[in-house]
Amino acid sequence: MTTSGQGIFFDGATTARHDVTAELTPQLLRVLGSDGSVLAEWPYDQLETLSAPDDVLRLGKAGSPLLARLEIRDPQLAAAIDERSLPVDRSGRSERRMRAKVVAWSLAATASLLLVALIGVPRIATQLTPLVPYALERKLGTAVDTQVRTSLDTRHAGAAFECGNAETERSGRAAFDKLMGRLETAAALPIPLDTRVVRSPDTNAITLPGGHVYVFQGLIDKAATPDELAGVIAHELGHAAHRDGTRTVLQAAGLSLMFGMFLGDFVGGGAVVFAAKTILQTSYTRDVETAADAYGVALMTRIGGDPRALGTILLRIAGTTHPGPKLLLDHPETRDRVAFIEAMAGSRPTTPLLDQREWAALKSICSERAR
Repeated sequence: MTTSGQGIFFDGATTARHDVTAELTPQLLRVLGSDGSVLAEWPYDQLETLSAPDDVLRLGKAGSPLLARLEIRDPQLAAAIDERSLPVDRSGRSERRMRAKVVAWSLAATASLLLVALIGVPRIATQLTPLVPYALERKLGTAVDTQVRTSLDTRHAGAAFECGNAETERSGRAAFDKLMGRLETAAALPIPLDTRVVRSPDTNAITLPGGHVYVFQGLIDKAATPDELAGVIAHELGHAAHRDGTRTVLQAAGLSLMFGMFLGDFVGGGAVVFAAKTILQTSYTRDVETAADAYGVALMTRIGGDPRALGTILLRIAGTTHPGPKLLLDHPETRDRVAFIEAMAGSRPTTPLLDQREWAALKSICSERAR
């Protein structure tokens, strides 16, 4: 079925103006002269729109060496041509279609980025963590440690932020080193530990990549026995053994830090600052905590301490609010963790990890006030 209407045709060879009939066939636009002769046949997909007033549709054939053109003033005929030819877009249909495609692709790209961030990066980090050389992890830990130290030392005490350096605290440091020596020897980690007691009232301890461990004054104050303190530290060594801090940093800082690690250029970068904040603000998942609890129980059993002491101190500090990666998340989980620790520990004979004099000294390791 064809549609036709009147138009004005210029053949491009002369300046003559021809009154013509524009006939729309299923495949092409045919231009007929007044005598019925065929002046031009242009397939719809080869039409191009030429500059013209708003009320005129001026058409040409794309790629034609002749400057032939057809002018249509009948709006219904112009609309019919527009409907058949994709290159002709007086209604803006193609533009709207292109805009819709751009929006669709933008949404798809955004969704892809979110999937990579939420699923891809954590999976990549999990697979990549065991492959990170310990020398690189140590370097990463030093960079993160610098940022963590700055965040924790809110009073800018500097060297005085660490406990055990003052004359009156040295016996406490000796007792702490003895306790840590037993734990570190039994753990036999592939990376040396750098453990510090710092003046913070939080009942907490944190482990950074590269074997950096912070024990807070508040935890020592809360511990009733050397075994309770050792149990928490043994739990933290579980995070070090499983490289949980490294995996958390890689997940938080994303691909930029991963590439930086292999290029050896991440110290002081924004990704490291963000990673340090994540270490201080994020709690581990229940599975990760359970694995660290199991490691802590096994390590305490190996050194002859009371593996159930970890559960005892967890119950004592249940409900305590403190910043940083929490030893506890909520009461039901604490009870579950304690039940797991009790079941795994069983009943075994224990030996004192420190004598009463050493424990009293360790409890006073932060006796000096930070200036």
